[in-house]
Amino acid sequence: MRKETADWYDTPLYYDIVFDTDTGQEAKFLEAVMAEYSTGKKSDALRVLEPACGSGRLVAEMARRGHEVSGFDLNENMLDYAQTRLMKRKLAATLWFDRMEEFKVPARRKFDLAHCLVSTFKYVLDEAGAVSHLRRVAGSLRTGGIYVLGIHLSDYKNGRAEHERWVAQRDGISVVCNTHTWPPDRRARTEAMRTRLRITRGGKTWTQETRWRFRTYNVAEARALLRAVPEFKLVACHDFRCEMSEMRKLDDNYADVVLVLRRI
Repeated sequence: MRKETADWYDTPLYYDIVFDTDTGQEAKFLEAVMAEYSTGKKSDALRVLEPACGSGRLVAEMARRGHEVSGFDLNENMLDYAQTRLMKRKLAATLWFDRMEEFKVPARRKFDLAHCLVSTFKYVLDEAGAVSHLRRVAGSLRTGGIYVLGIHLSDYKNGRAEHERWVAQRDGISVVCNTHTWPPDRRARTEAMRTRLRITRGGKTWTQETRWRFRTYNVAEARALLRAVPEFKLVACHDFRCEMSEMRKLDDNYADVVLVLRRI
């Protein structure tokens, strides 16, 4: 079997096949969060910002639902894929190339909702960058607007590696995704990650491997970060299932936390 070493963000189709299955549920959740927690605009048509928008699955879905959507990403291949998706579906959105910690919104427009759901925030590897990102998002939101931020929390006492596996198919293409997370380094505040995709297409099968590092957060570190950005108030916690009925506390009882932050 052929093996490639490549950034999985450079092959957006296969990345998209893996994660697109949750798109409808996530979009529904974002709209429900706005209705429940925002003290600002609550009309049917929202202005939505997605940092690290990737393949554009949620950009397109939120645009399809009638919202005015903007997003940025650091990978040109992802942005090209997202633009093509929008064009094929005859949808409109504003997309641009930018970094999480230093992005600038075109025309200084203000948004009702921002979201980053799948731990992409952890690519920002230092505290200054994390604070900068949150402040920039806060500055792009109207008063009472909401930022929905997903973070996988780390257990520094857990010395075991973690493994997750997803299987998905589309148009005759099968993708098996195996993600391996090594124990976190508390001193460095990082954890090593590896993703292997096994792709079957046109009668051929090959693997593709990507390695990277994430910044780590436990509950205390997440709370300390939020204290450094007083522009936001934590108003609710959920988990990666994105179910409004499943409320959580920001504590050590679970790892996948979705923070609902309101712009003060």
